[in-house]
Amino acid sequence: MKRKMNKFYDSQDLIHSPSGRMLRIMSEYIGPQDLFKKNKVHDTIVFFGSARTQPRHLVQEAIVKAKKNGSSVEELELLNRDLEMSRYYEDARELAYKMTKWSKKLKQSKRRFIVATGGGPGIMEAANRGAAEAKGLSVGLNISLPFEQSGNPYISHELEMEFHYFFMRKYWFVYLAKALLAFPGGFGTFDELFETLTLIQTKKTSKSMPVVLFGTKFWDRAMNMEALAEMGTISPEDLDLMYRTDSVDDAFNYLTKRLSELYLDEVE
Repeated sequence: MKRKMNKFYDSQDLIHSPSGRMLRIMSEYIGPQDLFKKNKVHDTIVFFGSARTQPRHLVQEAIVKAKKNGSSVEELELLNRDLEMSRYYEDARELAYKMTKWSKKLKQSKRRFIVATGGGPGIMEAANRGAAEAKGLSVGLNISLPFEQSGNPYISHELEMEFHYFFMRKYWFVYLAKALLAFPGGFGTFDELFETLTLIQTKKTSKSMPVVLFGTKFWDRAMNMEALAEMGTISPEDLDLMYRTDSVDDAFNYLTKRLSELYLDEVE
């Protein structure tokens, strides 16, 4: 009997070898493209932010438990810090809810301005959760990491993806995005924010993309963009690439106004 040979395109050894790297990269381009087309997702609104930010009720429960167990002053201080930061979870959840409700009312044949996140916990979970509570779709662009859980339960199952390559994941963050919301976050949030700002500044992306920095206290402490302009490393007009706010309603009004002006035939 003739031995059956595996075709090269079906060879796991080849695909997972150094020689198969281009095939893996191409799959992370073609696969998402196919899913977005199949689900008629025309464009997105991307939410970035910390994976460590928790819902308010979980932090409150942890504080009650810590006090009952006689936790140290230092432990309680950390929990109170987490309680203060939890407002951003609740704000991201509410804003995603409002944006999804608004987008569902648009008279468009394709699904417009779908909430998209990195698919993890924290701010990402909050945004996917808000979209789900508004009974809308949301995207989760997960990344396989050894130390962080990916894939929160609020992502629309038909739009949940997992990437191996950060650069392909970031490509899909930006390619369909019509607006970006950056909530307080760490290295990943800064990486994604600054790469997007660089693309806008250098006009490598030709579309207009409003960028909202949510949480002025955080951003003023963590990122002094005015100092960069004063020292000449960026232009003063580059400061206008970002809109800062602490208000869900203000962010919602700004985004819906800008998106309507830029991308809708008629103001809805």
